[in-house]
Amino acid sequence: MRQPQERLQKLISQAGLASRRKAEELITSGQVLVNGRPVTELGSKADAARDRITVAGRTLRPARAHHYLLFYKPKGVVSTMSDPEGRPTVAAYLRRLPERVYPVGRLDFHSEGLLLLTNDGELANQVMRASTALPKTYWAKVAGRPKEEQLERLRRGVYLEGRKTAPAQIRWLAQSGAGGRERQQAGVYRTSSENPWLEVVLIEGRYHQIRKMFQSIGHPVEKLKRVGIGRLRIGGLKPGGMRPLTPAEVAQLRQAGGARTGGAAPAGRARSQE
Repeated sequence: MRQPQERLQKLISQAGLASRRKAEELITSGQVLVNGRPVTELGSKADAARDRITVAGRTLRPARAHHYLLFYKPKGVVSTMSDPEGRPTVAAYLRRLPERVYPVGRLDFHSEGLLLLTNDGELANQVMRASTALPKTYWAKVAGRPKEEQLERLRRGVYLEGRKTAPAQIRWLAQSGAGGRERQQAGVYRTSSENPWLEVVLIEGRYHQIRKMFQSIGHPVEKLKRVGIGRLRIGGLKPGGMRPLTPAEVAQLRQAGGARTGGAAPAGRARSQE
């Protein structure tokens, strides 16, 4: 019995070549060929078993196994597989892996911390859509000491580029639930009153959001680390290091992602970049 055709972007993400959103960009830019002919319309379908599909010059083959990794992106590294400006990318850290994986979401060049890596396109798509179910936790070192009323403004939400941010959790790191050992593992050995570290938990991922939030109150961010994605924590990972997710952690991601798979994606969800 012949297998039904599937949308090209789904086939590409399932094969681990790109996230579904990136697959859509590859299709519309003419980089996807089916039996030698470019296909540029979203919604086009193909049969992975019968059709010859190439994506940016690479032949589409189903992934042999799915891999799920937690990676500590160093500062000064682009969280994509290539960069037109020639800057270092996460691809340099992934060359020895048995299967190609790619980042789920982004973290900006000047920030460091956690990224999810996988070749499971369906899970990646679910996670990207599940921003409200997967809060991101950051530790931010800011210039000067913000007043409590300024932090309260950020907690309630401020207007950035004409749109109000969602409510955020913000507290002084010294008073947060994160223990001293975890802070030291993440390279935060002390926090001072002059240049304090704060813990910020977001339920959205707008471009450079945390930096813009603190800039709006006159206390620019000097250092920024993402230390949590949902229940995943940075633990003992060092910059450039990674570890596989446990089956329980993968199941938690699936559960969180499944909460939004039937609805529209929140605005800004594709960036996940601070």
